[in-house]
Amino acid sequence: MDLPQRCSFSQPALLFFLYFFSLLSLSAFLHLYDKMPYQQWRISVKNVSNFPGRGQPASLITTNTTCNSSRSSSKIIDSGIWTVNSAGRFGNQMGQYATLYALAKMNGHQAYIYPAMHKYLSPMFRITLPVLHAEVAKKIRWKNFHLHNWMSESYKHIKGKYVRLTGYPWSYTFFQHIRQEILQQFSFHDHIKEEANQYLQELRGKRQEVTYVGVHVRRGDYVHVMPSWKGVVADRGYLEKAMNYFREKYPNPIFVVTSNGMEWCKENINASRGDVYFSGDGRESSPGRDFALLAHCNHTIMTIGTFGLWAGYLAGGKTIYLANYTLPDSPVRKRFKPSAIFLPEWIGIPADLSPLLSKKPSQVQKPEA
Repeated sequence: MDLPQRCSFSQPALLFFLYFFSLLSLSAFLHLYDKMPYQQWRISVKNVSNFPGRGQPASLITTNTTCNSSRSSSKIIDSGIWTVNSAGRFGNQMGQYATLYALAKMNGHQAYIYPAMHKYLSPMFRITLPVLHAEVAKKIRWKNFHLHNWMSESYKHIKGKYVRLTGYPWSYTFFQHIRQEILQQFSFHDHIKEEANQYLQELRGKRQEVTYVGVHVRRGDYVHVMPSWKGVVADRGYLEKAMNYFREKYPNPIFVVTSNGMEWCKENINASRGDVYFSGDGRESSPGRDFALLAHCNHTIMTIGTFGLWAGYLAGGKTIYLANYTLPDSPVRKRFKPSAIFLPEWIGIPADLSPLLSKKPSQVQKPEA
């Protein structure tokens, strides 16, 4: 026996009604969304347990001072929104992230990062800062605050709830007071750690009590840029001195060389002792893979650039760096303080500036504006 019908609507008609009603509701919400002044926007951070340690894009929600339902279902951040420009490559992105993390915390505000920064760093690290949605960022009237490359007392008292830090900050003086938190932010994903440790173990072979020394040789565009800045890049003499320091200190050092100029390295680094290995079998590897290898070594030899600086900072052992690599009147000296770049316990070996001194003044190119 057929059951009686409980509704006079046919199924197609009911589906059409529900679809039409949902379109009206969505249209009304979007109209309200567009008209709302930026002061009423709030950010809700979604907690996704499936991806621990990874920043999650923030979602935009509307709130009202008389409505408590949103507060009960979402975490509303009323302390303001701080972010930082996402500029440069890997090392610069790390410096901007760490500086934002430290200064926002110091000034009592919530930090968010742009999607571009998240794309750079999240494949490598377990970063936790939430991601600021692009549409949210467009609605905010930012107060841009430019940073020079060292910590100042005034940075402890930056005014503003919606602050965007700008510049290329990399200095341990911004975040050394919370070093362990920064190291936690830049902890590698498990599969990256496993790959790096496996590679180092293969280099070790049957040797006992080895000491891994990561060597980063920055070349690439710096080979052409540094002379115009009245500076030099590392030469074979510097690298030999740095490597001999570890040879004298440890009985079984293993040097892992990474570079964006690997052909130069193979021609200028003496590997005849059997303790030098060129990453990727002498072929230039990916920046992420090279960085993971350097960070998992015991000690570091760096040349110039933020990539090597961060490798030494994360490795945590002894770090040798190229010191005094510019002439006193170099424009670089106006933007960087060596004492704020290299940690006090790091070991500097002065660069050979004779190639610059042997040139006539007219031969030294002026830096581009």
